[in-house]
Amino acid sequence: MRIHVSFIDRVGITQEVLAILGGRNLNLDAVEMVPPNVYIDAPTLSHEVLEELKDRLFRVRGVEAITVVDILPGQRRHLQLDALLAAMTDPVLALDSAGHVLLANPALITLIGREPAGESVAELFADPGLQSALLENGFRLPLREVTLNGEALLLDATPITDAGALLTLYQPSRIGERLSALHHDHAEGFDALLGESPAIRTLKTRAQRVATLDAPLLIQGETGTGKELVARACHATSARHSAPFLALNCAALPENLAESELFGYAPGAFTGAQRGGKPGLMELANHGTVFLDEIGEMSLYLQAKLLRFLNDGSFRRVGGDREVKVNVRILSATHRNLEKMVSEGTFREDLFYRLNVLNLEVPPLRDRGQDILLLARYFMEQACAQIQRPVCRLAPGTYPALLGNRWPGNVRQLQNVIFRAAAISESNLVDIGDLDIAGTAVAGVNDGEVGSLEQAVEQFEKSLLEKLYSEHPSTRQLAARLQTSHTAIAHRLRKYGISGKV
Repeated sequence: MRIHVSFIDRVGITQEVLAILGGRNLNLDAVEMVPPNVYIDAPTLSHEVLEELKDRLFRVRGVEAITVVDILPGQRRHLQLDALLAAMTDPVLALDSAGHVLLANPALITLIGREPAGESVAELFADPGLQSALLENGFRLPLREVTLNGEALLLDATPITDAGALLTLYQPSRIGERLSALHHDHAEGFDALLGESPAIRTLKTRAQRVATLDAPLLIQGETGTGKELVARACHATSARHSAPFLALNCAALPENLAESELFGYAPGAFTGAQRGGKPGLMELANHGTVFLDEIGEMSLYLQAKLLRFLNDGSFRRVGGDREVKVNVRILSATHRNLEKMVSEGTFREDLFYRLNVLNLEVPPLRDRGQDILLLARYFMEQACAQIQRPVCRLAPGTYPALLGNRWPGNVRQLQNVIFRAAAISESNLVDIGDLDIAGTAVAGVNDGEVGSLEQAVEQFEKSLLEKLYSEHPSTRQLAARLQTSHTAIAHRLRKYGISGKV
């Protein structure tokens, strides 16, 4: 039986209470003092004996109440802690201030096949440097990779003041889930693709079919049409929807950084590398989806490495010699003509066919008719909320200009135009003078000189770069102006033969 004795706190009262119980030769398994309360676990105490003892206990000066309880507070906390640790799917360790294991949850015991209580961190991980680093830094370490029982895991240390630390071990894909959640769009699946035009309906119908097929998907379309939004919708509708969705813009990073971001790197792979190595997106997204945006900008070296991964699902980290195998679906996107690039030798033909198992074409905004007005109203509401001003509406006089503009930057350009209008308009009715649009033609492009859409886009891009490069005469300045990477700008300047400092 477990009892709770409450009293007016005074020196010696607990000893007097315990002496009465001890006088009946009762075994006391546990005694917990939480003044002005004492909790006693006496397994051999019966209700009859307790009734006999109550009179004597109440004669102890200060005793106010005696009740029977089902469990002691400390025992309850211990059971709650055990339940909490058992419910955690990630391996967890509690350490004392010297770096020795106090307790481990079932997930960790299952992983290593034994109870590690009493072992040091150095013994458990076979890594003396890890224990030294934990102790020297007060158990405050950045997330780092460790190996336990032959498995690569990410270690997160949480110091507990004057008592040691809690170590949590994550599989790389668990961190991938967190990264994916940070970029999660609140609109689920194809609800995020706003529009009712025939072009967008056709896209949604085809996309819903290919989304459920577990094969590589190539998404093509002009810059700013929403290719990543389509990719996210396909992931959200697939069987992998509960696993991470991680994206890499192949044009935003130089080759060496893009390789380590995608495939990770081994310990000591290069100067400045994180100690213990680092998993790349492929490992972080295991069982999920990796989206490779602007795949046409990927170097031939990375194309070869990606092709090998698509063949058997395995790769080696930068500077590593261990084969890593993961289960990831590859979605890719480009505004470039990959077939033309194949014929020119700048994109591997075998990779093109591996990526182009399934394909989608995202229509340009100018082909979506009344969707332009629907999107403009949506962006206006969004912009007003963002800058915290009363909701504006578009005057009917803006409709012809919005519908007639060719929108070379597509949905992204429309969103920027609407945001600027919401920011500068002094009235809640946005009129044509508030819209920063050039009209119905693409600047710098004459209809009679263009043979194809791609030529038109290239002419516009070249014209824009020539104009802005004189005002921003370095790749970094120009990249900042156009909100892209300086490597992407350098590539385009070389492509169009625009001279200057590259």
